[in-house]
Amino acid sequence: MRVILALFLALAPGLAGARAQPAGVQPGGAAGAPAGGADPAKMSPDARRNLSGLPVPRFMSLRATRAHLRAGPGTAYPARWTLLRPDGRPGVPLEVIAEWNIWRQVRDAEGETGWVDRAMLSTERTFLVTGETRTLHARPDLAAPPVWRAAPGVVGRIVTCAERWCRIEVEGRSGWILREQGFGTYAGEAVGG
Repeated sequence: MRVILALFLALAPGLAGARAQPAGVQPGGAAGAPAGGADPAKMSPDARRNLSGLPVPRFMSLRATRAHLRAGPGTAYPARWTLLRPDGRPGVPLEVIAEWNIWRQVRDAEGETGWVDRAMLSTERTFLVTGETRTLHARPDLAAPPVWRAAPGVVGRIVTCAERWCRIEVEGRSGWILREQGFGTYAGEAVGG
């Protein structure tokens, strides 16, 4: 098993995650899978059915605690990866990069892509801390007092994002973090309010 999300807080451990590659399945695309950003006007009627009408790309989060990332849009395509949250918590941020009927092609923080059923996704916005242990501040200012530290892999609910900063909440704790210190938002994107 390849660990992708060692999720924990400095003072609140217990968040953990992993991605396992099914035996006998090699990473890679499948022939016939639609390209990312496909023009809906050029798609077949079956492919256009159930499109969200929302912007692509966009961020969403994993509603389930476990989901197969498939090589193409359908259960006939092999599972390339399985996203797992052994702690039983949903919420890993994923970037939706294409839509095909009820299927959404997503990209994770490590750049891996795959297709999931839209039912596995939530509109709740979350933030994944990346890189190294990060200090969260009381205000959106590097000179503001630190309120807690989050290790790489911590996933928090986004309360709001403006300019370079996001305020995230994890298990009742909240603080401000630079948006480039994680995955789950676009530069300059306003989130929450």
